[in-house]
Amino acid sequence: MSEYQLYCFGESGNAYKAALMLELCGLDWSPVFVDFFNGETKAPEYREKVSQLGEVPVLVHDGKHLSQSGVILNYLSEKTGKFGAANKNEEYEILRWILFDNHKFTSYIGTRRFFLEFMKTGDNEITKFLHERITGALDIVEKHMANREFIATPSLSIADISMCGYLYYGDELRLDLAGYPNITAWTDRIAATEGWKHPYDLMPREKTL
Repeated sequence: MSEYQLYCFGESGNAYKAALMLELCGLDWSPVFVDFFNGETKAPEYREKVSQLGEVPVLVHDGKHLSQSGVILNYLSEKTGKFGAANKNEEYEILRWILFDNHKFTSYIGTRRFFLEFMKTGDNEITKFLHERITGALDIVEKHMANREFIATPSLSIADISMCGYLYYGDELRLDLAGYPNITAWTDRIAATEGWKHPYDLMPREKTL
């Protein structure tokens, strides 16, 4: 059995954050497929044995079951000494961007994608509202990345790994990122990192959507 097990599924950008971190750190890990679209996370057995909150991703290591991607990223950074902060100021900056990501960036991107790509709702008042919020967040990140290579620190950090979680899903996002050259250069830079893989190459995906 692998040292680390990650409960995940390929369509989850939040799970991808954890999977990418595990891969970039060169850790001994294996994915455990979660049948999210058929309700596995709502099942009593999953809530009892994997995550009482019914969440994905969940990292199992050393007897611990860790959920929330930001927690998992921080845990792995502490365990490996990789992609973390060099000092307190960087620590605060990394935390600032992970919180921004969870609240105002991939939260909106992932929710809108779920409605349009998987629920097939078509564009409606909710998805239009989310698109406005996404555009505002993209504008912030685009401006921030104008004269820097990575989000929070001089080199790749868990802030970048968190922020990029949904940005490699291409047409599924129903977003035109062509107008954001700084963001595109940044995601290309991350993808050029040794060990980087696409989410569908790291995690099993639902076959019956």
